[in-house]
Amino acid sequence: MSYSKNATIVLVHGAWADGSSWELVIRKLQEQGWNVVTAPLPLTSLSDDAAALRRTIDRTEGPVILAGHAYAGAVIGTAHEERVKALVYIAALAPDEGETVAQVFYRDEPHPDAPKLAPDADGFIWMPDTGFEQAFAQNATDEQIAVTRAVQRPIAVKSIQEPVTAPAWKSKPSWYLIAEDDRMINRKTQRFMAERMHAMMESFPVDHTPLLTAPEKVVDIILEAAQSTLA
Repeated sequence: MSYSKNATIVLVHGAWADGSSWELVIRKLQEQGWNVVTAPLPLTSLSDDAAALRRTIDRTEGPVILAGHAYAGAVIGTAHEERVKALVYIAALAPDEGETVAQVFYRDEPHPDAPKLAPDADGFIWMPDTGFEQAFAQNATDEQIAVTRAVQRPIAVKSIQEPVTAPAWKSKPSWYLIAEDDRMINRKTQRFMAERMHAMMESFPVDHTPLLTAPEKVVDIILEAAQSTLA
């Protein structure tokens, strides 16, 4: 893949996670010769997270493919830089202009096993321990669940209540992986967002976090985006 030499794939984690959630995807992409970095988000507000993503993009050279998981869909939607050639949404939230993450997250009925989420006294939302094995990644191994629980990072209420500006998916090619067995974001909500975006869609019987449990599916859709926009 000659075009991979000067391109970078930037992977963006969602709530209750960090860059290590992409480990299996990173390894598979690097094995194929791609430059890969993750964008560390503070998860303190959507504006803060957008600024953090910009700092990561600024550290790269050449064309960029952005992939975001869950909450990070709203974050990659802020990336209007010309070097960003494609957006890849992995079971991700894609609010439209004027919408908040919370509005699209709660658009459809929750799964019976979805965790009960509420902010703490400091305005941060933590995932309950049982939420990781019951909804966040119910198909993950015990070891993956243990690590994910240990490294979880809470998200501020401000992050999900801040209205977005005009999203980049209105002007950039977009791909969307629909997680059919998602217990965090209703699959009907995912399909609604993907169709509204006019994204190229792939749908699989995977849980909310296929970067852990079905990384080959995630790699395939990222490479499809790269091959379509960088060739």
